[in-house]
Amino acid sequence: MSRTSILWALVGLVLVAGSAAPVTATAAPSVPYQWRQEFLDAADGTRLHADVLRPSGIPDDARTPVVMTVSPYRAHLAYLTNPRPQGGPSTENLLTEMFLQAGYTYVIVDLRGYGGSSGCPDFGGPGERSDVATAVEWAARQPWSTGRVGLYGTSYEGWTGLMGLAAKPQGLAAVAAFEPVVDPYSYLYMQGVSWKFSGKPVTESGVRPADMAGLEHLLISATPAHPGDPAEYQAHADRNPLECAQPFLSETADHDGTSAFWRDRDLVERLRGDTIPLFLGQGFVDYNTRAYRVFDLWNGLGPGEHKAWFGQWGHRTCHIDCGTPQFDTELLAFFDRHVAGKAVDVPGPRITVGRFDGSWRGENAWPPADSARVAVALRPGSYTDRGLLPGPDREFWSVSQPLPTDQHLAGIPTATLTLHGPPDATVAVELYDIDPSGRATVITRGIAPVRDTAEVRLLGQDWLVSAGHRIGFRVTDVVDDVWSHTPADARVTVDAARVELPLVLGERRGDVEGIVTDGIVKWRAEKTVTVSPDVLKNATVDVSFPDRIPNR
Repeated sequence: MSRTSILWALVGLVLVAGSAAPVTATAAPSVPYQWRQEFLDAADGTRLHADVLRPSGIPDDARTPVVMTVSPYRAHLAYLTNPRPQGGPSTENLLTEMFLQAGYTYVIVDLRGYGGSSGCPDFGGPGERSDVATAVEWAARQPWSTGRVGLYGTSYEGWTGLMGLAAKPQGLAAVAAFEPVVDPYSYLYMQGVSWKFSGKPVTESGVRPADMAGLEHLLISATPAHPGDPAEYQAHADRNPLECAQPFLSETADHDGTSAFWRDRDLVERLRGDTIPLFLGQGFVDYNTRAYRVFDLWNGLGPGEHKAWFGQWGHRTCHIDCGTPQFDTELLAFFDRHVAGKAVDVPGPRITVGRFDGSWRGENAWPPADSARVAVALRPGSYTDRGLLPGPDREFWSVSQPLPTDQHLAGIPTATLTLHGPPDATVAVELYDIDPSGRATVITRGIAPVRDTAEVRLLGQDWLVSAGHRIGFRVTDVVDDVWSHTPADARVTVDAARVELPLVLGERRGDVEGIVTDGIVKWRAEKTVTVSPDVLKNATVDVSFPDRIPNR
């Protein structure tokens, strides 16, 4: 493929490449700033490009704390695939203005193989982890730096922040990572089954198998330089991404999570015991970086002044769209305390949680410490693994009795199924909140290959099921707009199935300011079905729901 063909392919990718970037956009900073470009050397000789933004009017050697974003998406000619004919530093979706006004220097560094940096991408591998460490240590040594650097970002740029925590470079003082990748294998696959990403702006439904992620990133790496960029930037950007294609494409398309490639990139164990302050954010209804292993990472951290926001939003921070005006105040205070070294307290609870009913509260742990796992035995049944068109032959249901009291699900449900069918078939489990009229809204879901015993770990959620509602359990082959699966065209029989629900024993009152997010509104509109009266009558299972303690 010629470079021209690659660039045309890049143009065609506009609808899909945004899967790994925030969905909201903000204008370039309106506050004046000084800007210059630098090039720095990684340990293996890769040259990294940096945009350095300094508050306007301060001397070149005035020392400031540093906020840094390390990114594959900040080319001068395009942010992801959104054209930037004006060139210059790409600050879209960054809180550059807030930090510049607060007296920070903001540094944007291109990962290897992107923007103005040389080399080849390696999808969170040793090269990219080295880039983050190199960039932090370089910024900490500069005469305009206090020597303390904070990493900030969302999505892939949150992932690079976690790479920084794993590398522990000298000068790294704190990290804020929102909707990050924590384990790129589980980002692309769930137990070997490929997730689907959306086709925005045409549709938010899943249409693109995650197997394409490697190709998409190689195409983004083909973004040309802006005509006004310096010669070294131009030379690095004039790359043919096919030179980086092998083994990049084959490795990222490998569905086997035990491969050395995937094991090396899993940050959950690398960050176990971390004490560098981390401000972590994850949306429960984010169907890009999903509410899954991020909680393994959070609960494996060591002692430290860590902070988290978990709630009902998609692929974004709560800067604008959560109706929580305190978010920016808490974020800036976090950096002021840990990076600028100011004697300030960080307001808000350790964990801010947004529940699906629109209430907000503080927690010290998530899942909450007073949650208990309640076992539910499902009905046996069978389904046809055939995909494509919906139909009753593809599913069977179990439905609880109407709840005598409210029940608060908070955590990661799990399912264990004893079944038989071909190994190329899949089994998916969905939980639903069914109102008295039979309208059922998806709470969470998970999938696994068919085995004699299949273990399914569903996505995390924080959800109040109201008294009088039922909890529905749907067993099916695959959810077509969530996972990509080649149908086995075979019958699968489930002899026994058990789901464990993480239910909070203590009642919660909303004690944090916030409103219903647009994520809740969209989810209710798009993830709701009607359950037939026959299912409600004949698929009932008895659940021993716990009594709740009115203690909070």
